[in-house]
Amino acid sequence: MIRLFSIAALLGFLAAYVSATALTFEIKPNEKECFYTDVGVKGAKIAFYFAVQTGGSFDIDYVVSGPTAEHGKERIILQGERERQGDFVFTAEDMGEYRFCFDNSVSTFAEKMVDFEISVENEVRASIPVKEGASAEQISTVEESVIRIANQVSNLNRQQKYFRTRENRNFSTVRSTESRIFNFSLLESGLMIAMAGLQVFIVKMFFTGGRKGYV
Repeated sequence: MIRLFSIAALLGFLAAYVSATALTFEIKPNEKECFYTDVGVKGAKIAFYFAVQTGGSFDIDYVVSGPTAEHGKERIILQGERERQGDFVFTAEDMGEYRFCFDNSVSTFAEKMVDFEISVENEVRASIPVKEGASAEQISTVEESVIRIANQVSNLNRQQKYFRTRENRNFSTVRSTESRIFNFSLLESGLMIAMAGLQVFIVKMFFTGGRKGYV
């Protein structure tokens, strides 16, 4: 049992099983951005993940809608308001175009950076390519190993996203705190200079004012 399966064949098996799109984009205040994915298999699993990395209170509105119904009304699958992040998996009941929209109307001035990923996983698994002489037991064992490795990689990927989100938010908080400290320091320095000038002016006016004739 040596080299019955090639790495390229295993990667091809995974590519036929799952398709994914990951993006990071900036959304301006009072702006709405939508992204689309086409599902060609009824009953496919759609995984949707997003996280607000920077900006404001790290919150945003989102709506996930499916193909338009017969009466022309938009079918909403998922929605939320002022959410910082989300991780969902749902079944595509219909084939067609699915829309994922982010709305930054909750923010008046803050521009936000959003990281998200959309993956479509087909229920019907592709047949894994094998070389001649491989038994059914060997094929089943390798398939289970590939799927288990794929799940472990997916979990690691989600953990990395979580830690990256935490790092970006903490960095944004530190940067905001530093900016506030700097601004308050400038304000404090300006007030001290203004108070010193006012004191000098009052003392000078006291000695050069009405008591000047008595000196």
